[in-house]
Amino acid sequence: MRNEAAERKYYIDGNTVRRMEAAPAVTRPDRRIRESRPEHVTRERRERERREREREIELRNRKRAARRNQERALRMSKSYVAFLTMAVMVFGIFTGAYIHIQSEMTARMNQISSLESQIADLKADNDEAYKRINTSVDLDSIRNTAMTEYGMSYAKESQIVYYTVNDDDYMNQYSEIPRE
Repeated sequence: MRNEAAERKYYIDGNTVRRMEAAPAVTRPDRRIRESRPEHVTRERRERERREREREIELRNRKRAARRNQERALRMSKSYVAFLTMAVMVFGIFTGAYIHIQSEMTARMNQISSLESQIADLKADNDEAYKRINTSVDLDSIRNTAMTEYGMSYAKESQIVYYTVNDDDYMNQYSEIPRE
């Protein structure tokens, strides 16, 4: 009757689907069975214990070898220390030179921007002065003064002398321009 009850136990699997499988029965080995073990079971147990001992010995040997390697790695020869010292010094020199070059470049760029600012200010001052001069001069009053007070007049066609220029960009004057 007890086996029938164990076989009819339900359990829920996943999405509440019931299965009609028995739960695994828990059995305890009886003392009589243990005492009357066959010889191959004890042989297997001895073999398993021997393998475990070998694994432990191998693990200890590996740990010893790793410890020896770590100790060797921690010891440094004088030449290795000298090499590392030189490498660090060379790296430091290059780093210092790089930082020095960068600071010089930054200083020069600041100086260039300052000079460009001064040029822009001077150009603005020049443009302002030019506009002030142009607005202060009244060309009509100058023309009237020149014609009335000084008796000047516009040039006549006979007074204009034309020069031909070669392909050069400029012309040299070797003597006075003739008056007609």
